[in-house]
Amino acid sequence: MFSSNESESAVTAVVEALSRDEVVAIPTDTVYGLAANPRSATAMSRLFELKQRPEGVPIAVLVPSVEGAKTILQASTRLDDLADRHWPGALTIVGRAQPNIELHIGSTTNADGIETVGLRVADHPFVQACVDAFGPIAATSANVHGSPTIVSPEELEAAFGGMVDVIVDGGVLEGLASTVVDISRDDIVVLRQGVVQVA
Repeated sequence: MFSSNESESAVTAVVEALSRDEVVAIPTDTVYGLAANPRSATAMSRLFELKQRPEGVPIAVLVPSVEGAKTILQASTRLDDLADRHWPGALTIVGRAQPNIELHIGSTTNADGIETVGLRVADHPFVQACVDAFGPIAATSANVHGSPTIVSPEELEAAFGGMVDVIVDGGVLEGLASTVVDISRDDIVVLRQGVVQVA
C-alpha cells in the first residue's frame, strides 16, 4: 500500500500497473475507486469481475481536461458549459461518443441507439497526476456493485486486499457521490443526483 502523500512513487506504481493491464485502487475527490485501462479488454474484464458489475452498466472514464474529453466525446456547447462550471469536480458528463472510439467500459448504447461515454475531470491532485501520466483511466467506486461505497483505507484493504495490484492510501474521504448527467439527447437528464447541483 502506498500513501498518496508519497505522490511520485504512488503515481509511478499506479501507471506501471495500469500499463500491465492490472486493476488498482485509488482515492478520488469523492470515494475510493477501482481503476483500469479502458482501452484494454483484459483489464476491464478484471475490473467488472472485481466490482461484480453487470456489463450493461458502463464505467465512467477520468480524463485530464475538457480538451481531453473532446477526444472521446463529440464537442457541444452543453459539454463546454457544464465543464466550465463544474470541472474539475464531482460531475460525470455522459455524452455522444466520437466515432470509432474503442473503449471496453461496458454497454454504451443508450435506449435511442446512441453510443455514449461518461467522463469526469476529478478535483484531486493524485488522480490528476495519474491521468496526466497515463491518459484516460476507467474508474468506478471501490465496492461490490450495489454495496455501500468505501471511504477509508481500512475498508478498502478489507474488501480488496490481495485482489488488486496497487492500493493507494488517501486517508478518509468525504464519500459524496458524483452527479451524473446525460447530454446526449435534446434535454439534459440527471441520471444520478450527487454533490453537484447542475440546475
